[in-house]
Amino acid sequence: MQVRTVSLIGGCALLLTACTEQEGAVPSAGPTVTSTAAPSTARALAERYQRAGGDESVYAIQQEAGPEGVPLLILRTTHTSTENALFEKQRDSVVSYLTRFEQLSTARGYLMDVFGGTGSLLHRWDARP
Repeated sequence: MQVRTVSLIGGCALLLTACTEQEGAVPSAGPTVTSTAAPSTARALAERYQRAGGDESVYAIQQEAGPEGVPLLILRTTHTSTENALFEKQRDSVVSYLTRFEQLSTARGYLMDVFGGTGSLLHRWDARP
């Protein structure tokens, strides 16, 4: 009985894998955990943001090219809360700073991942039109 169960589970996993690798499949989501250590460029950007009056709990901001050239913003914060009000305040503050002072274009939208003090994903935001 145990061999059949393992075979059945293995077969289902194989079928599910095949389905996700078909052409036109939705790309997988990004990581749900990251290192709490951030690249020096991300820390420097967060320091500029903080000097301009930004949230001091945001200690790193990375800008990367996301899918189809849409900016991907990766924030690291000392917070561990998934509270929406806190996230919305940080999101709006960071995006406002980046568009005003760092030449971020949000004409085609943007993506944002926010990782907390333990490195776990707190929020994933898709602001594409």
